[in-house]
Amino acid sequence: PLASFTISLRTVDNITVMIKLRPGVSQGCQIRVKSLPRSDLKIKPGENVTFTFTCKTPEEYFIMEIQKNIDCVSGPCPFGDVHLYPPGLPRLNRTFIWDVKASTKAGLELKFATPWLRQIEPGGTCPDFIRYNINSCIDTATVNIGTFCRGGSVSRVKLQGGVIMALHLPWNSSPTTSGFNIANRSSIKRLCIIESTLKEESSVTLMSPNYPHGFPEDELMTWQFVVPSNMRASVFFHNYSLSNCERKEERVEYYIPGSVSNPEVFKLSDRQPANIAGSFNLSLQGCDQDAQNPGILRLLFQVIVQHPQIDENVTHLVDLSREWDMTVTIHSEGWPNWSPFMSEPICLICKDPRTCDHALTLVSGAIYKISFLCKDLARLRITAEKNISCVDFWRCQRKIYALSVPKAITQLPIRLHKFIWKLSAPELINVEIMSPTLKLQQHVPEQRCNTSYSYSIISATPERDLNVGIFCPGGSIEKIQMRNNVTISLKTFGKGFFNESNHQDLKMSFVQHIKDECTFTVSPDPKARLYLQTPNWPYGLPPYVSISWYITVPSKQVARLGFSKDRMGIACETGRAYVNIQEQKFGAEETVRREDELLPEPLDMYHNFWVNISNCKPVDKMHLTLPFWVTFAEKKIDLAVIIAVVSGAGLLVAIGLTVCCVRKKKKKSQNPMVGVYNTNVNTQMPGKQGLFKKGRKNNESHVYAVIDDAMVYGHLLKESNGSVTPEVDVYRPFDGPIGSLPPSPPPLSFRKDIKLSPSVEEPPLLTETDHDAYTFAHQKTGESENNGDANEKNNGDASTSLLENKEQDGLEE
Repeated sequence: PLASFTISLRTVDNITVMIKLRPGVSQGCQIRVKSLPRSDLKIKPGENVTFTFTCKTPEEYFIMEIQKNIDCVSGPCPFGDVHLYPPGLPRLNRTFIWDVKASTKAGLELKFATPWLRQIEPGGTCPDFIRYNINSCIDTATVNIGTFCRGGSVSRVKLQGGVIMALHLPWNSSPTTSGFNIANRSSIKRLCIIESTLKEESSVTLMSPNYPHGFPEDELMTWQFVVPSNMRASVFFHNYSLSNCERKEERVEYYIPGSVSNPEVFKLSDRQPANIAGSFNLSLQGCDQDAQNPGILRLLFQVIVQHPQIDENVTHLVDLSREWDMTVTIHSEGWPNWSPFMSEPICLICKDPRTCDHALTLVSGAIYKISFLCKDLARLRITAEKNISCVDFWRCQRKIYALSVPKAITQLPIRLHKFIWKLSAPELINVEIMSPTLKLQQHVPEQRCNTSYSYSIISATPERDLNVGIFCPGGSIEKIQMRNNVTISLKTFGKGFFNESNHQDLKMSFVQHIKDECTFTVSPDPKARLYLQTPNWPYGLPPYVSISWYITVPSKQVARLGFSKDRMGIACETGRAYVNIQEQKFGAEETVRREDELLPEPLDMYHNFWVNISNCKPVDKMHLTLPFWVTFAEKKIDLAVIIAVVSGAGLLVAIGLTVCCVRKKKKKSQNPMVGVYNTNVNTQMPGKQGLFKKGRKNNESHVYAVIDDAMVYGHLLKESNGSVTPEVDVYRPFDGPIGSLPPSPPPLSFRKDIKLSPSVEEPPLLTETDHDAYTFAHQKTGESENNGDANEKNNGDASTSLLENKEQDGLEE
């Protein structure tokens, strides 16, 4: 059988009980009184009612309100504990309401039992779902003083006029007392006084009445904070707004024992007092508002109480007088993402003994004396930012800026979290960063940074950001040139940076426009393997971005360049992606691979060389990420070359000895032989007459010393891979100057006006009108160029000399 309940109310108690359906719940259960079903039940003072529910879980369908009216105006006020009455109520979500009538000249004081109350925003929930709501009644107006949970610092609330006190209890809780009493009544001449008792280190958050709606017009209220004399309290306003005043001014007033200027008046926008010793009062004063546009006055604030610190009287000098365009922020760990509403005290930074905050920002051009209210300074961090810009290149071009953390920061007993340099310049002026002594190492999966600090470098345009990478000291990268505005963020790890900060050597300068988005100059350590990675890892290069590396090779070393993947791993929607490799020497052949080709096998480089990677617009969500490596080995001397050199030297010595002997014998001969020139013998090669106009047919200036097969058949070698010549975006071999510029094709955005042409052009045939430069002429000093007679004479002398030598050889035989 279902349970039966009986509620008996005495007339003198002035209590009314109402049972009704929960809002938003359909009628699946009813109340049965004398066999008659009904959806609600109201029991008035003096009535005795027995009832049952038609379901086994009435708490899912019904709620209960128990209201008691107390008259403190016409009769005596029942001071003392307020009881939960009547007993034996069904287990429903219930609300006890005490409506106490009182005169505005005799305020009521509500005193709460431990663990006291904690204020929350209206509509908030409590962990145990037990919630108090306090309203003040002045004449016909009702003001919501606040909503509270159990377990806080609010020990008393004193109100002007009457009060409506509500206690919300869940169906499964069974408290035996209300948790408060009516202490006394006395005139307070203000809306209310809220007492907050803080016995130990703690934090409390409070709100103005009617929050987040407007504080009543031209009202005054006070918060009274009871703090032990050996503790320190600090006040922080987190959320406030102001109304539109016609008369007077909205303000807060502090009464601080021992202050020489009580009350201390502050605007709500001012930095509020901190490091207050002992108890104090805080009052909020409204104004006469504009009737047409009153606005809203509201306030949410926090009070933090903590022990005085041992070093709170120790000041630290921060001299930023010689710095330009720099800000330094000292803050707690996790700032600015941490919530200020913390149950435990946090570190405070003070500009003076009474001006402290969770975070303090210092600006360049001034000198500061700061102190800390913090048990453990390891919980504090420093974040700084410095701007360097160039407007006129001719004024900036010779300046070198040191990107180092100032000593004013490193000397503080606080860990540097991040130092940011923002480098900006107009178009066509680019940024170059250098690390002359330490050099930089790129943080890549194969070679991670393991230092006390690192640099994150981002090159930015209004359209996109290019994350150049993370770098740390102790690598091989000497300098990086970037086309756009650059942000460099130094981030520290652990405490090692304090000792290493004296050895920073990162510098920057402004340079003229560079060809690629980013260019690295690398001087690898010959004894270690070098790993490099395309920027924006792991998200890949943005479309149409070109990156270059200039890698130096020591004179006695040979570099071996290899790629960690077989292919680029992308397919292009528009344009082509390329890898270009070229040594810095005259006539060096360029190694080129497209995105649809296999990357080259490891290559040996005997001279400084360029590596360029240019992206297209990949299809779908594909990204170009390409790692590569460089190793070094000693150059091997070819034995055949040594034999050839030694043989050549021996031959020259033999020829020299022979010439000497012949000359000596010639001097001893009394009747030298006479050589006869035969004019009938044709000594010239057959060919087209008149090809060389300057008499060069009789000298050897037109003879090639060396013919490189690659120069003649290079176009065939480049087509040997069998790939189909693309119809658009044809790659053009690098034909610029060697050394200062990388062998990179211009990005698509720079080639929109260039007409498409075949990928390979055959070299033109040599004609009669070709210039002498095509014949590799090496004219000797003093050699005649004007007539053929001189050449005839020279040839004749050579013939005579040759015959004479042959005759001498015959005599010797």
